Amino acid sequence: MDLRDSIAHQTAFSLRLASHVSSRAAAESNLVFSPLSLHVALGLVAAGARGPTLDQIASFLAGSKGPAAADAAGEIAALSSQVVEVVLADGSATGGPRLSFANGVWFDASLSLKPSFEGIVTSVYKAETKTVDFQTKAAEVTHQVNSWVESATAGLIKEVLPVGSVDRSTRLVLSNALYFKGAWTEKFDASETKEDEFHLLSGSIIQVPFMSSGKDQLLSSYNDFKVLRLPYKQGEDRRQFSMYIYLPEAKDGLMSFIEKLSSHPEFLDRHLPRQKVSVGKFKVPKFKINFGFEASELLKGLGLVLPFSNEGDLGEMVDSHTGDSLSVSSIFHKSFIEVNEEGTEAAAASAAVVKLRGLPMKPLDFVADHPFVFLIREDMTGTVLFVGHVLNPLAAE
Repeated sequence: MDLRDSIAHQTAFSLRLASHVSSRAAAESNLVFSPLSLHVALGLVAAGARGPTLDQIASFLAGSKGPAAADAAGEIAALSSQVVEVVLADGSATGGPRLSFANGVWFDASLSLKPSFEGIVTSVYKAETKTVDFQTKAAEVTHQVNSWVESATAGLIKEVLPVGSVDRSTRLVLSNALYFKGAWTEKFDASETKEDEFHLLSGSIIQVPFMSSGKDQLLSSYNDFKVLRLPYKQGEDRRQFSMYIYLPEAKDGLMSFIEKLSSHPEFLDRHLPRQKVSVGKFKVPKFKINFGFEASELLKGLGLVLPFSNEGDLGEMVDSHTGDSLSVSSIFHKSFIEVNEEGTEAAAASAAVVKLRGLPMKPLDFVADHPFVFLIREDMTGTVLFVGHVLNPLAAE
């Protein structure tokens, strides 16, 4: 499977997950999360799974019947490897976005990792592996993982593992962190930022700061929504990162639009602005979002059950009979994003805790004065890094 096909599966996974998270975990709050981070976290779990459990993870990530078990972990790992090497390479030295992506595996000193599992996580996922003492120093390990994530996300994600999430029954923690900071190709003039009305889903109206510009924009209009593309400054490679804002025409049209977005995998590629058009009224709110959730129940609701159950098989992780008694107890995910006149700063982290079980000619208006969807995408490959929605630009949490 080539990179584009793999990315298409990853995008379908992203949008399916975005719909689920939006409606169940963030129906009344702003949302930002990284489906790519969660995809890699599940890839790390897949590297230690076998049999029907591996089949189910592969099928879930592919959005259809996954590859045969013998090839599944390899294909999932190959996608992660290519994404890390091609998409997530730091571009800041040549004027592009600053990117950082890191994986880590913490395992109990009573165990040793299977060579095959350790080989995949270190060579393909470039993960750091660390021996720790969960059985008597669980709180210290929690702090260690959180400090690692904070460092990897430039201080934006301070606590991916909540207090008490790791205890003496924990045997492994698999974690990753993603950091992105990009400057707009054409920055907004801060002196043009003015307060104006934003319509909440409740019908209330609040005053929020809107960025504005009179320049032509990458913008397209459809029957019941508009799409704005805001490119980030490129480095010297071919990658092009962009933020896309999907604005439903109806002020209360967010959830029905998200459903449409997730139900058609080709929807994104069919609705990308291709050329600049002149704009009339043009307003985009500044916003900052912190969002975190525990993903296991959402993933189970989407059909990924075996890794979290007594029937699951994670026997490829460690060299002992303990491997037959492992299951994923929880997957914690945290993300942050800030959008202002200069550009965007965003970060995400995921941690899986494995325990013993138990286009028109006239000017177009684009006034984002009501709830909308956004995503950050690498356009050369189509990789979706972050997805979210804004219900209230003033609410940071």
